[in-house]
Amino acid sequence: MAVPETQTTISPHTQQPLVTRTYPSQQELDDAIRRAAAAQQKWRRVPLQERIAIGRKFMDEFRSMSAEIPMELTLQMGRPVSQVPGEIRGFLDRADYLLNIAESALSDVSLKDTDKPGFKRYIKRIPLGVVLVVAPWNYPYLVSVNSVLPALIAGNAVLLKPSPQTPLTAERFALALTRAGVPKDAIQVLHLSPALTSFAAQHPKVDFVSFTGSVAGGKAVEQAAVSAPGFKGVGLELGGKDPAYVRPDANLDYTVAELVDGAIFNSGQSCCAIERIYVHEAVYEPFVAKFVDLVKNYKLGDPTQPDVNLGPVVSVASAEKIRKQVADAVKAGAKALIPEDLFPAAKAGTAFVAPQVLVDVNHSMDVMMEETFGPVVGIQKVSSDEEAITLMNDSPYGLTASVWTNAEANQDSEAAFLTFVDELQAGTVFLNRCDYLDPALAWTGVKDSGRGISLSKFGYDQLTRAKSVHMKIKTS
Repeated sequence: MAVPETQTTISPHTQQPLVTRTYPSQQELDDAIRRAAAAQQKWRRVPLQERIAIGRKFMDEFRSMSAEIPMELTLQMGRPVSQVPGEIRGFLDRADYLLNIAESALSDVSLKDTDKPGFKRYIKRIPLGVVLVVAPWNYPYLVSVNSVLPALIAGNAVLLKPSPQTPLTAERFALALTRAGVPKDAIQVLHLSPALTSFAAQHPKVDFVSFTGSVAGGKAVEQAAVSAPGFKGVGLELGGKDPAYVRPDANLDYTVAELVDGAIFNSGQSCCAIERIYVHEAVYEPFVAKFVDLVKNYKLGDPTQPDVNLGPVVSVASAEKIRKQVADAVKAGAKALIPEDLFPAAKAGTAFVAPQVLVDVNHSMDVMMEETFGPVVGIQKVSSDEEAITLMNDSPYGLTASVWTNAEANQDSEAAFLTFVDELQAGTVFLNRCDYLDPALAWTGVKDSGRGISLSKFGYDQLTRAKSVHMKIKTS
C-alpha cells in the first residue's frame, strides 16, 4: 500500500516544523467532492434569511476564537503578532458587509414596471453548485472570506483548499461555520497537493474555481478547469506591481507615512502592496529623504515579540529571491539607501529580509517590473503627470494604483486625479490611499493581475447565475 503524501508547515522565523497534514487519496477527494454536491442540493433549499442568520452566528463563533488566532497565524506565516488583530477586524468587517447586502444582491430582479398586461417576468439568482476556493497564505482570513462566505450565503457548497503555509486558518474558518449551522459536507477543508488541486478543478461536480495566488498558479488552475468536461467558471486574483504617483502638491508628511506602510506592512507580502513609486521632480528629494528616515525606524525580528513591527518573509527561498532582485538592480545601476547593518536579523540563509529603498531605478530592472513580494520599493523621478501615467501603465500587472495630491484644496488636482482614473490600467485607483480593500467596491484586476470579481454586490454575481422567468398569465 502506498504511503500517504503529507505537507509540513515550517515557521518562517524559526525554520522549525509546526504542523503536518495528510493529503487524501484521489478516491477520497472524489468522495468529498461528491458529498459536497449532495449537500449543496439540500443547502440551496434553506431559505436565504436562514442562511444569513447562520452567517451572523458564524461571526459570533469566529469572534469567540479571536484571542487564539494571532499567535497561531504568526507561527504559520511570520507576520508580527501585534499586527494580526487588524486582519481579524477586517475579516469581521467584510463578513458583516457581505451579509448586509446579501438579500438585495440575491433577491429576484423584478421587471413588473415594463411588463405588458397578462405577463410577469423576473430574473432569479441561482447558486452555481460546488465552489472550490484555493486560498493564499499572506492574508488567509481576509482573502478567503471574500469568496467563501458569499458562496455559502448564495446557496453553494464550498471546498476550501488553504495554502500549505497556513492550514490552520481554513480549519478555524470551517469550524466556526459548522458550529454556526452550515452542514459539514457543505463546507469542507481540503489539504491538497498541486496534482490533487488540478484534479479537483477538473472534477465534473466542481462548478466554479476561485483562486488567489501567483500568475503561474492561476494559469495552472485555469488550464485544469478548461480541460475539464463541460464549462466552468474561474475567478483569478493574481499578482501585482502596484504603483503610486506623488504630485507636487501632495502633503509629504502624510504621503510618506502612508506609502511606507503600504510598501513595508506584512513585509511587503500583499498583492496590492506599493512596489514602485513615481515622484514629481519638484518634491523628489524631500520625499526620498523623509521616506528613508521612516523606513530606518522599523524593528525587524522575532514576530512573536510585541515590540517587533517587521517580521520575516514567508520562506528562505522567498528571501533569497528578494535579495537577488535587489542585488541585480544595484548591479544595473540602482542605489540602495538603507544600510543593511541597521537590521542585523537579516542574514543569508534566513527568512529575514531588511527593508530596502532603491533610487536611480528604471524599467529595465526586474525590481520595477516583476512582483517582489517583499519589503522593497523602487522610487523613480518623473517630470509630469503624463510621464507618470506612461510608467504606471508600463507593467504586465494591473491591480491597484494610487495618486497622491491635494485635491481638497485644489480643484485642478481633483481634475488631474480623474484623468488618472480614466487612463490608468488598474482594477482600483486610489486618491491619497493605498493597500486597502473596501468591501463595498468590486475587487478586480486587469492584465496579469487576473480576472473576475470579489466583494461588493458584483462578487455575488460571480458566484451565482441568472435564471430568467417569463410567465404568460392570460391565455384567452
